[in-house]
Amino acid sequence: MPIPEDVTGDEIDKDVRQELQSLPKGLAEDVAKNLVMVARLIDEDPEGAYGYSKVALRLASRVAAVREAAGFAAYANQKYSEALAEFRAARRMTGNTELWPVMADCERGLGRPEKALDMAGAPETHKLDKAGQVEMRLVAAGARRDMGQLDAAIVTLQSPELASNSVQPWTARLRYAYADALLAAGRETEAREWFAKAVEADRDGSTDASDRLAELDGVEFMDALVVDEAEAAPAADDAAEAGQDDAGQGAGQDVDKARDEDRDEVRDQGDDRI
Repeated sequence: MPIPEDVTGDEIDKDVRQELQSLPKGLAEDVAKNLVMVARLIDEDPEGAYGYSKVALRLASRVAAVREAAGFAAYANQKYSEALAEFRAARRMTGNTELWPVMADCERGLGRPEKALDMAGAPETHKLDKAGQVEMRLVAAGARRDMGQLDAAIVTLQSPELASNSVQPWTARLRYAYADALLAAGRETEAREWFAKAVEADRDGSTDASDRLAELDGVEFMDALVVDEAEAAPAADDAAEAGQDDAGQGAGQDVDKARDEDRDEVRDQGDDRI
């Protein structure tokens, strides 16, 4: 797959670059460029990111960072079985547990919420950092909802991290998930409160909390194109009406001119006779 000229491969994380040092220099550069493309496209063009991940995987399947990138690319395309296999491979290579939450979410994607809950209660969860533990809580709550256990999902999300007033990278998503669960349970007033709190924490627009809040408040948004078309329609009607008026006025002027010419001709004929 083509690599844009502005991609050098130096954009990758230093830890990943260190992993690639086990490869020949030219190969390492090629792999790095493909990994950069995966990171660049994974949000806006998941299919494109997946394509680049397959190239990197073909070039360096024994590098943990490559297997991890391939896993996230597959995950972004809802290829959960493939993603889980790649994450497991990366975990075997590194021995760390940071991929545990996303592996559990793959189990959810494969229709196995019970397995995801088992993973949430496994010893690996206690080895996660704070961000990983919050992510695992979100996955567990999602699994509860998959199983129709809405009240249990709400309880799962209730935590010191949810109650904290400090804003962390995970805060907006945690508050959003809690608000969404409350709304699903019919607790609209509480849901509105937590959607508002999610908006306060969502500094980079990672959720649609503001839209959900507006919806609860009865605010309707119209597509800009629809609005433009709606505004253009009366203008077009006015223009057409004005055109008709002009045409009518022009026709009237032509009739008056013809009448004047007839009068002049009659006058001239009279003069000739004289």
